[in-house]
Amino acid sequence: MTTELADPLAGRSALVTGAASGIGRAVAERLQAAGVRVLAADLRPDPDGPGVAFEADLTDPGANAAAVAAAVERFGRLDIVVANAGVQHVAPIEEFPLERWQTILALMLTSPFLLARSAWPALRESPSGRFIVIASAHALAASPYKAAYVSAKHGVLGLVKTLALEGAAHGIRTTAVCPAYVRTPLVEHQIADQARVHGLSEEEVTEQVLLAPQAIKQLIEPSEVAEVVAFLAGPGGASFTGVPVTMDQGWTAR
Repeated sequence: MTTELADPLAGRSALVTGAASGIGRAVAERLQAAGVRVLAADLRPDPDGPGVAFEADLTDPGANAAAVAAAVERFGRLDIVVANAGVQHVAPIEEFPLERWQTILALMLTSPFLLARSAWPALRESPSGRFIVIASAHALAASPYKAAYVSAKHGVLGLVKTLALEGAAHGIRTTAVCPAYVRTPLVEHQIADQARVHGLSEEEVTEQVLLAPQAIKQLIEPSEVAEVVAFLAGPGGASFTGVPVTMDQGWTAR
């Protein structure tokens, strides 16, 4: 007779942003499958998706605090924050709209800062607090025509390092997951823009632009990123803090 052991993540609670699709949805599904109670925050939440749907425009500073407060109120605790929400805009620097710059930095740099500021008291009380940012290989390397995205991802890696130092005494681990291109709506929607600025067909963009810097020429699946997040959130991730966890298909090996 065998006894099935409970998942070590079971009973914890999490806030996942950008959870209606792509990486965020895969993360919410993976954590929920492990027995984690999930508040799934998104600008357009899916009521049929994983976790408890919560509508939040995270470019609004108040919405970040509200999402944290909702998770704590709903679950009575908060153990894991996954800052994933993101957008993209592709344009040469002289054509890059200021409004898009401000939106991208608000969502992908200021929002993680505000989430951490609001969540820190609850994470400090958790026996295994985790703050995980879905960054990108663009936190470590640049590509043309993505001034705001690359700047935000480089900046959030600095935030992760700072939070790791501040959280160490309280047992809070902070990491940045840095994947190469993932098969998400965010990536699929930018192919047309990439084709325009590079003067290529959409098929050529995938081969000559998206996958060109990678040693392994394939997109990463959202579920692969979710597995890394679950590992970092669990006991196996206890030694990871203040670092980029790179899953870039060999991109930055060059």
